[in-house]
Amino acid sequence: MPDPTRDAAFSLLHAVLAKGKPLDAALDALTRIEARDKAAAHRLAACVLRHTGTLDAVLEPYLRREPPPELRNILRMGAAGFLFLGTPPHAAVGTAVDLTRSRKLAPFAGLVNAVLRKVVNAGPVVLEELDMPRLDTPAWAWTSWGQNARAIATAHAQEAWLDISTLPGFTPETGEPLPTGGYRYPVGTPVADIPGFNEGKVWVQDAAAALPVKLLAPQPGERVLDLCAAPGGKTCQLAAMGAEVTAVERDKARMATLRSNLERLRLRAELITADGASWKPATPFSAILLDAPCSATGTARRHPELLHLRKARDIDAMTAQQDTLLDAAAAMLAPGGRLVYAVCSLQPQEGSTRIDAACARLGLKRDPLPLPALPEAVTDRGDIRTHPGLWPERGGMDGFFIARLVHA
Repeated sequence: MPDPTRDAAFSLLHAVLAKGKPLDAALDALTRIEARDKAAAHRLAACVLRHTGTLDAVLEPYLRREPPPELRNILRMGAAGFLFLGTPPHAAVGTAVDLTRSRKLAPFAGLVNAVLRKVVNAGPVVLEELDMPRLDTPAWAWTSWGQNARAIATAHAQEAWLDISTLPGFTPETGEPLPTGGYRYPVGTPVADIPGFNEGKVWVQDAAAALPVKLLAPQPGERVLDLCAAPGGKTCQLAAMGAEVTAVERDKARMATLRSNLERLRLRAELITADGASWKPATPFSAILLDAPCSATGTARRHPELLHLRKARDIDAMTAQQDTLLDAAAAMLAPGGRLVYAVCSLQPQEGSTRIDAACARLGLKRDPLPLPALPEAVTDRGDIRTHPGLWPERGGMDGFFIARLVHA
């Protein structure tokens, strides 16, 4: 029998692993499928992407030769369903065999049946023998994360909880209040079910993503520049705090999303579609937020395809762009003003290394950041470094690097 969930999950994995597409984009391309099946397919595909190394290690003893990529993904899906998602053994095997036949891989149906039956017979205990965090993390990423690598990789095995920010004066009736502000909801909570969402009182924003604006500390009526502003969570924060916000974003589609978010929350900002690296304001700003484009490795819990799509060599291109934007931001900063630089990256080249270079090149200096609600995130140089391994008892947080700069 056709299984729309498995068919869709197979298509998602092919789009990500063979074509290099982001998982969300591949998911949006699935149009002829029920919402329930689409959500289940996303969950299965994300589980495979989260645990690819572990799944391959489980399968390896039962494969005499390398299977075609399509077949390997079917085997991964069957094993992932049984080992991680609670799929009954007969269903994990049967749906994988059916999918093999439906994808014109019928000659391999016996192999799929035999291999997955062996996985089922071995049982979940096989996972206890494996170093899952290490297996599921590319070597280049593991090495770059240093002493935090195991904590980060362990956290990546779990889906991220749902965090929200609220308009001033609004307190939702549910959700766990967070020490840094905002509220947290369990994995899988529908956004529309959060009190205040439909009324335009809250927006989705990870606890770590909410920190850069709080550390910029805009004052009511202060002119603030938000560079690279889309999709707009930080723009909304700035506007909600009473700042006079100018938001610059070069991508028209992303600017449309930003505008929509502001309208839903009934907040106002000046929106400028332009490249932040070349746009020039009429007068400098006393406060600038630069949430720079980056590798986004700090969001791998939410986007498990990232560690498959990113390569170590990609970081150099990112850092060149970040330097260009830091140069532009420094030129727009008024004397005595402050600049907060942030990236949702775990890579040191995109964090402290960029700030060291900017200070040497631009005549800026660090303005150390206090964070009493999360002191373990403050580095010895006064920057902020969050990662998914922090707050393990609360469900972790995204990885961010944040630094505040002023003229020397």
